[in-house]
Amino acid sequence: MSLAELKAQLPDYAKDLRLNLDSVLSEAGAPGLSAKQIAIVALASAIASRHAPLTRAIAVEAAAHLSAEEQDGARAAAAILAMNNVYYRFTHLVSDIEYATLRAGLRMNVMANPGCAKVDFELASLAVSAINGCGACMDSHEKTLRKHEVSAQAVQSAVRIAAVLHAVAVTLEQAEAARAGLSAAA
Repeated sequence: MSLAELKAQLPDYAKDLRLNLDSVLSEAGAPGLSAKQIAIVALASAIASRHAPLTRAIAVEAAAHLSAEEQDGARAAAAILAMNNVYYRFTHLVSDIEYATLRAGLRMNVMANPGCAKVDFELASLAVSAINGCGACMDSHEKTLRKHEVSAQAVQSAVRIAAVLHAVAVTLEQAEAARAGLSAAA
């Protein structure tokens, strides 16, 4: 299913999401980000949002801007942050600060060579961390991006992409559930 077909499936009560989706996936609507960065952030965000039809549609769109290695970089960001966000959110939120002093002991080799530019990987990692709600990881990735002279506007654009894609994924999933419930009741 194409992205246009998915947008058409968004209920009328979510029409703002249709408009926001068009906006954040364009260079004009994502200030500070290149088309390539938008594609990497969008693909990682779609994966993190866990809605397979949206992920497939975004992957098709992203392929127009990304090499296979860069696509894998977006996938790597979603994969490694699925692990890191849980672990570091725990160490950040648990009241016993001893956990934050312990060595994580988790392999994160992909971060050294993610398959895409390091800044792009950081943008994708920030977006995934925002979706997964890990404040410690968001803070770490934002600081790294700012050290690499990425503008606040570009950082905001990455998080806006994550926010919109996550909202689209949730809304599409719930619309599918509602349709299934109506057909089961009939």
